[in-house]
Amino acid sequence: MTITAPRTDRLRQRMRAAGLDVILAFKPESSFYLTGFNPIIYSHPVIAILPAQGKPSMLIHALRDDHARASTFIEDIRLYGAWSTKVTMGPNWLDALKTMLEEAGLAKAVIGVEEDFLPVTRARQLAELLPDASFRDASEMIMTTRLVKDADEIANARDAARIADTGMIAAVEAVRQGGSERDVSLAAMAAMNRFWADNFPDKEVCDFGSLEGGAQNGLWAWALAGDRMFMNCDNPTNRKPEAGEAISILIWTIVNGIHAENERTVAVGALNDERRRALDSIIEIRNEVATLLKPGTPISALFDATKAGLEARGYGKYLPGRIGHGIGLGAHEHPSLDAKTDILLEPGMILTLEPNLRIPGIAATQLSDTVLITEGGCEFLTRAPDVVLNA
Repeated sequence: MTITAPRTDRLRQRMRAAGLDVILAFKPESSFYLTGFNPIIYSHPVIAILPAQGKPSMLIHALRDDHARASTFIEDIRLYGAWSTKVTMGPNWLDALKTMLEEAGLAKAVIGVEEDFLPVTRARQLAELLPDASFRDASEMIMTTRLVKDADEIANARDAARIADTGMIAAVEAVRQGGSERDVSLAAMAAMNRFWADNFPDKEVCDFGSLEGGAQNGLWAWALAGDRMFMNCDNPTNRKPEAGEAISILIWTIVNGIHAENERTVAVGALNDERRRALDSIIEIRNEVATLLKPGTPISALFDATKAGLEARGYGKYLPGRIGHGIGLGAHEHPSLDAKTDILLEPGMILTLEPNLRIPGIAATQLSDTVLITEGGCEFLTRAPDVVLNA
């Protein structure tokens, strides 16, 4: 008997309501979501096939067969291509997919695809392959289903957050020892990988690769010192923070496909009044907004509270575009925590809360936690100390 996750059932309910007969998922995060299989390298298409009724299936290149069977929670795995003694459906995925859909009576179906991911060439190939089918965009439907996490996804997020906290503690100590951006980043990644190896023997930390590459290890950390904090994301350098400067430490982790994020700003020596006030203000605002993290709160209310807090402290001209985002299969996924998002918080949602302040040439703050919405409010999954001053 095929075992499916609750998320699959939720997606099927939405498919039936929208009149979709089947979804073909090519996007790495989505094919993993529907099958539990991440090949790490996606140079050959991995196609998850989820009918509104009937058993789900997966079409993969023959070289991924052994890995897929050891990973997936579905039973029906079909192969294409050529690889040693593997028995396949033929040399290419297009003919194999057509055969599978014809067998299931879906060659003339209403088919959902992710138009926000599918290359134009591949969309054209599908249209030519299945001239009697009709295609609709299922991107939003899948992203909406991903908003609320299943129990296994929440457990993985908790583990990813523990690893991130471990990395943050090591990173702050490296700052205290006078390390450069690279020293800080390497200390965090080494600590996280050691913690993973010692504590999670059965869990993976690979990330999702692309059509031209893979991501074998998703325990990332980078640091940006002084005025480089305004760059937000860059490869760390040998620059060391000077006395009176701050350094941003940014950590992303992943466990079994689910991400966590932990970001902090660390002062090196005493900050001047402007920088100290900016940092203190954003911590106060973060704590005020955290009281709104509970079921029923519109996401836009989180942004509005941040905006009010910044304006009340005289920072109204430095408003950010958003103060966080959803997190899960993507380190940055739907929704954006901004003024326009009216989605209501629900138990099981996981998001990052990261109000921030950028005063060009003067001060920058970076503070982010991964937070689970619960029945009674919220649970901060990342728990590293807010900020360590005078490291």
